[in-house]
Amino acid sequence: MGPGDAVDGRVFHVKLPGHDAMARRADEHVVPTRVMLPRRVVDGPARQVGKRLLMALLVLAATVLIVWLDRAGYNDNADGKVDLLDAVYYATVTLSTTGYGDITPYSDGARLINVVLVTPLRVMFLIILVGTTLEVLTERTREDFRLKRWRSNLRDHTVVVGFGTKGRSAIQTLCATGLPKEQIVIVDPASKVIEAANAEGFTGVIGDATRSDVLLRAELQKARQVIIATQRDDTAVLVALTARQLNRGAKIVAAVREEENAPLLRQSGADAVITSASAAGRLLGLSVLSPSAGTVMEDLIQQGSGLDLVERPVIKAEVGKSVRETEDLVVSVLRGHRLLGYDDPAASPLQLTDRVITIVRATPPPGSGPSGPSGPSGPSLPHLPMPPHHRP
Repeated sequence: MGPGDAVDGRVFHVKLPGHDAMARRADEHVVPTRVMLPRRVVDGPARQVGKRLLMALLVLAATVLIVWLDRAGYNDNADGKVDLLDAVYYATVTLSTTGYGDITPYSDGARLINVVLVTPLRVMFLIILVGTTLEVLTERTREDFRLKRWRSNLRDHTVVVGFGTKGRSAIQTLCATGLPKEQIVIVDPASKVIEAANAEGFTGVIGDATRSDVLLRAELQKARQVIIATQRDDTAVLVALTARQLNRGAKIVAAVREEENAPLLRQSGADAVITSASAAGRLLGLSVLSPSAGTVMEDLIQQGSGLDLVERPVIKAEVGKSVRETEDLVVSVLRGHRLLGYDDPAASPLQLTDRVITIVRATPPPGSGPSGPSGPSGPSLPHLPMPPHHRP
């Protein structure tokens, strides 16, 4: 399967039960499914054709010049002499391998020049003419190989459904924590959106994520986590149902607009549900009550700068200690399936199997040291211990 082909000539769309209007819209906007791998930016088709045309004209001009300079060694059956127009005519029919035989080289010098110069130019001219076809076939074979290698090597990746504002922000957070772009696959029904994702270095799948065929193209059955950032809540529910059916062990996180739809999404298989409208409203309210507190909260949820909210395992040196005795500022302890607050008496002492959620100073990304992005990386900033009177 080529990356630009529809699957078995079929297109995929979804009809939601009980939603006739949406079904009609889906019929009107059918979306072909295909996988698009990120690639390096190359010249457009018009520029490539222009380059080949220019090269062909240069080869033709060189052949005309050679024949014109050695015109005394050629014979024209019509009038016995070769002028400039005859030289152009002879070069054209010779390079195209037509060869009518009305103009022929009869001297030894002209024949030698034909063997040494004109014949290689003829071969070069043919290569230029068929170069576009050869390049298309080569590119298709290369893309097929890349696609097969991508499928075989992809494991424990992250599938992001939707590349809008929510999806982009989620991906930025993941990349800030060190997740490579090769481990992220984006699914979106809009080809322009996937092209934009390719330009940023992400692999994309064009198609309706409510269909299992589309999610299988994204190798969701081998994914570790799924992020659902669709524009509609009913679409998010269908995507969560399909994703959970394909992958029982993946962690599914979804965003909904209306808080009343969150329980339905959890029942559909989502492990965590974020109500985008309510979350934004709460942050607005907090910023009104305390602009500084709103700034701190925004800093915490923006990974990679200022303060970061990090989940990590308990190290051996912290086993047996209370949450107040750790070097990092611990806000919660995850023990099994229980999330304990820092002030919960059951949170202390810490156990080796616990995981702690801490507030730490963000470390600079690789390559952002004093020498800039292209210079040597600066040392990572250590987690800053909080003074006792600043700890909770």
